[in-house]
Amino acid sequence: MFRTILALLVIGVSSTLAAQDSTKVKSEVALAITDLREFVAIPNDALIPDDIDNNLFWLKKQFDKRGFNSAILDTEGLPLFFANTPMKDGKTTILFYMHLDGQGVDASKWDQPNPYNTVLKKPVENGFETVDFSALNEDINYDWRLFGRSTSDDKGPIVMFLHALDLLKKDDKEFPYNIKIILDSEEEKGSKSLPNAVKQYRELLAADFLVISDGPSHGSGLPTMVYGCRGITTLSLTTYGPIKPQHSGHYGNYAPNPGFRLAHLLASMKDTDGKVTIPGYYDGIFINDDIQAVLKKVPDDDAVIKEKLQFKTAEKVGSYYQESLQFPSLNIRGLSSGWTGDAARTIVPESATAELDLRLVPESNGNRLKKLVKEHIAKQGFKVLDHVPTNAERLQFDKLITITERGVTDAFRTDLDNPYGVFLANTLQSTFGQDVVQIRIMGGTVPISPFINELKIPAFIVPMVNPDNNQHSPNENLKIGQLAYGIRAFYNILSTPLQK
Repeated sequence: MFRTILALLVIGVSSTLAAQDSTKVKSEVALAITDLREFVAIPNDALIPDDIDNNLFWLKKQFDKRGFNSAILDTEGLPLFFANTPMKDGKTTILFYMHLDGQGVDASKWDQPNPYNTVLKKPVENGFETVDFSALNEDINYDWRLFGRSTSDDKGPIVMFLHALDLLKKDDKEFPYNIKIILDSEEEKGSKSLPNAVKQYRELLAADFLVISDGPSHGSGLPTMVYGCRGITTLSLTTYGPIKPQHSGHYGNYAPNPGFRLAHLLASMKDTDGKVTIPGYYDGIFINDDIQAVLKKVPDDDAVIKEKLQFKTAEKVGSYYQESLQFPSLNIRGLSSGWTGDAARTIVPESATAELDLRLVPESNGNRLKKLVKEHIAKQGFKVLDHVPTNAERLQFDKLITITERGVTDAFRTDLDNPYGVFLANTLQSTFGQDVVQIRIMGGTVPISPFINELKIPAFIVPMVNPDNNQHSPNENLKIGQLAYGIRAFYNILSTPLQK
């Protein structure tokens, strides 16, 4: 069907939810809050299979009662959830992707007893103040927030989708599309099973385009569309000193210190401006005037970003924030050696470890970049191993390093003039009466490349949650107004026909 589309225009703007009584939306938000509290109360740590099973049971019940056909799809890992409307020939098919799993929790870091029991809070001068849910009986304040694990990442958008369906049914609207939805249960641990699962279920998942609802909207508060995301791969580097920690008085200046060896190695990978110095790392990336124009339309303020993050000078991989995201990164995500703080000891450590992540763009191949990094390490005089060195290896080589690596999640990017993207952007613009922030590629990673590579369809991210939601962190939250936003957005995406 995509091959026959010359242009897609939004039609019937006057019938969109934006033109309807906001009281109707607010009533639906009240129902959505109840469902979200129930959904969040089901723990969803992807490392605990029983958690995922309980969430799958809840989802099947919710989609079945809304007239969808649903199925639990077995994979090499944890199952996927799939649902669809009855398929009709001649209709465009939209596939929606979200995820049901969440990050683990350390309850001691949260400002509430149980991160899976949603807490209502209102903003006050110095943060947030807990409010009893009975306060919502009088009115629903869109500035108040719901605190709990996965309220924003990613259970909130799932509940928005469900209640957009409910409102469409109340308005007696028919879908101009075939609708499919796939919910990932291992997104927070890398979706390792997804590529093979998409191959296995490719006929079931076949669609014309993919809409992903994950991640935050732009900080400006404007409707947001993202046309791509960076991929990711990782390396773990461990250098070695004495086979056991040694007294720094007796063996300092004599036993090689693995921390210094690792520090010198890491410093050799970047210059003082933050640019990777490894030859070929940025090969294939060209940013012409047209791309610059797209990037500069995003209403970022670099001064505001630096103020928020509390640093004076940004690295110079790009000359501004959006430009920096167009390049692959090389990031130290963790460092360890010996003991620190009150536990610090006067020793020469036995080893030092750095955890690296490499964020990828479509022009960069993750396996190629890892190869470049490993070749660079070897050129610094290290004997590269894939195992802990033996005693014989310790005595044979001066500089030893163990490198372990994980697989690659590819980046993706859809052209900004793709007709399905034009449809989505126009729908959001007509729904909210605001310009849509269109981001060429975002910094984070969503495991979408298997769908693009296997199904050969374009993909778009339509984020639904507030940018300050603390996803992956303690005190994750969802602004109540975003529930209204998501219901309206899904309502109009699902009910606005395409014009060929």
